[in-house]
Amino acid sequence: MSDVGLTPYLCLSAFLFACGLACIVTKRNAIGILMGVELVLNAANINFVACARYLPGFQVEGQVFALMVIVLAAGEAAVALAIFLNFYNNHATVDVDQAEELKG
Repeated sequence: MSDVGLTPYLCLSAFLFACGLACIVTKRNAIGILMGVELVLNAANINFVACARYLPGFQVEGQVFALMVIVLAAGEAAVALAIFLNFYNNHATVDVDQAEELKG
């Protein structure tokens, strides 16, 4: 079995992170921004799992951190979707530029 090493996983993670960051910066729709955040969290998960596989002494910690990020992403998605649905019910849009009254 051929072992590809750590570098391709880190490159894939960097690409996903860049795509997520571009999505966060360019989207005006709240759902698109949420998708960008999920891409960034998935990039972090790829880093954790790849490091757990290839770095000695990081096997258990990398997998535990990846599970914690998955739980964080699920909670973040649930709360963010609840906020977006409430905002849509009140304003009939999910455009983040329309959310002036949410500023503190």
